[in-house]
Amino acid sequence: MIDQGRSTRKRTGGRLRPSHDKKRHQLGRQPTETTVGEPRFRYVDARGGDTKVRALSTNTAQIAVGDETVSADIENVVENPSNVNYVRRNIITKGAIIETSEGRARVTSRPGQNGLVNAVAIDE
Repeated sequence: MIDQGRSTRKRTGGRLRPSHDKKRHQLGRQPTETTVGEPRFRYVDARGGDTKVRALSTNTAQIAVGDETVSADIENVVENPSNVNYVRRNIITKGAIIETSEGRARVTSRPGQNGLVNAVAIDE
């Protein structure tokens, strides 16, 4: 798990001695790297008794084209500004440009957080 707590160093570079132990709410999870493929989902518990749907892989996207929304098949990831290696591995994140059956689109949702891919068609 990833520690989301305070830094162990001061602004000056000196060491900060911890005043208390790490708490459970300071722990995070590994990022869900949603890939292009057969749809697979994972349900995880969230704060307040809620649940999150994480898309482990998906092959469909809801694309906004003008005033209407169409469902399209995802073919591959063309560009991903968050990490250049995600293009080779076909990992979808928010901001990624994907090639679909409706043309190219930019992802506007967070598939690892809410389990679906929403996108906006881009003109080339």
